[in-house]
Amino acid sequence: MYDVVIVGGGVVGAAVAYELCNYRLRIALVEMEEELSFGVSKANSGIIHPGTQNPSDSLKGRLCVEGNRLVREMAEPLGLDFAEVGELIVAFHEDEIAHLWHLKREAEDCGVSGLQIVSREWLRDNEPNLNPDAVAALLAPTAGIISPYRFVYALSGEARLNGVEVHTSTEVLSIATGTGVSGKDARGFVILTTTGEFATKCLINCAGLYADDIARMVGLRDVCIRPRKGEEYILDKKRRYLTRHLLFPVPTPESKGILVTRTADGNPMIGPTAYEVEDKEDLSTTDEGLRQVLSVAQRLVPAIDPCDIIAYFAGLRPATGDDFVIRHEEEVPGFINVAGIQSPGLTAAPAIAKHVASHLESAGVTMTRKRRRRRDRSRTFHLFSMALSDAKDLVKEDPECGDIVCRCETVSLREVKQAIGDGATTLDGVKFRTRAGAGRCHGSFCTCRILQVLAEETGRPVTAISKRGKGSELVVSDRTDG
Repeated sequence: MYDVVIVGGGVVGAAVAYELCNYRLRIALVEMEEELSFGVSKANSGIIHPGTQNPSDSLKGRLCVEGNRLVREMAEPLGLDFAEVGELIVAFHEDEIAHLWHLKREAEDCGVSGLQIVSREWLRDNEPNLNPDAVAALLAPTAGIISPYRFVYALSGEARLNGVEVHTSTEVLSIATGTGVSGKDARGFVILTTTGEFATKCLINCAGLYADDIARMVGLRDVCIRPRKGEEYILDKKRRYLTRHLLFPVPTPESKGILVTRTADGNPMIGPTAYEVEDKEDLSTTDEGLRQVLSVAQRLVPAIDPCDIIAYFAGLRPATGDDFVIRHEEEVPGFINVAGIQSPGLTAAPAIAKHVASHLESAGVTMTRKRRRRRDRSRTFHLFSMALSDAKDLVKEDPECGDIVCRCETVSLREVKQAIGDGATTLDGVKFRTRAGAGRCHGSFCTCRILQVLAEETGRPVTAISKRGKGSELVVSDRTDG
């Protein structure tokens, strides 16, 4: 019997696990994919929003601003690759300036600090590649960037260290309610999964695109996920200085618009599109999406060249309406819905977790804080972000740090082994942790070597090693007899 089972191992599920491991609770997190962050979180823009584009009376608005503050607090203790870069919401017409003032007032009502309306002259001096037709912009200096998957791994790693059980490749098949706790007010759940049963007093639904499916398993039908696809395009790292800030157009009611941003690893990124689809597995990109993104991105930064694009990808946002859905469902005691967590869900995740924790007592969970919490003092390293002198010292200490597996991203054998030791079991798991395979050659040079290292370090045959889980294996035979 668990006190809490969390369904979904994206950034929200990992943040909830991280928050709840402060309490004397038996907790399990279950995830259908082979590794955490392989769902909605992997196709995230990686922006830590300041809180400039959400209504002040919404959960999104309040939790975004609080999440921005919490990410800053967590960055150093967790070793997060967070960087404050600031954002500009750019107006190209005089009549859009009034909208900038409206956004500024609403964001200040939410508690966003440091906002300024900046002039054409300021933009020319501080964002030289921006289209000179821009007439003004709203500057939000507290915007930042982060690696979304490494954020998940940091949160879940601390949660594991403090007793949370993490079960991957564990898909929920059905849920029986009203069982597991004896007494007058019987409540509880038995969750049947592909790896066995989990009995729990409280069930937290952080299942992203499948949150409505999980809710229906307990008889709740008022949450409906409408996947909203966003196509994004990554540029070569040699263009990393294309912009100094995150660039947004003036938003519409439907979307923040197509952006020019950059990742925590240095690559500029353009997108996303925003349109509803039916299929929760549809991650295709389209020629029309590319044309649409390029048209808007080049209006912001004319120097963007389609020849610099090195990767296309699409993500699906688990949209339910205008706001997050976070509530203890009184119709099903012990069930907490955390659904519709689209943008700014990455930013808000730590604040969402605290909000969820506040619901647990009404869900029948006794909340007793632990006297102390264990901290992971070890830190991963990345050669691509190190000074040359530091990298040389590291290679002298450990020759595996000088054995470069991925040339595009300067990833060493030691980093690949460290990623596997931290839980990577797939090629994407290694890529998300280290950047190996994420460069312009798309793994043409390093894939075979990483497959070999994964097989050696995990003790599995190379035929069992996959790109992102069952069904994506790359090698059909490991015969060596010629």
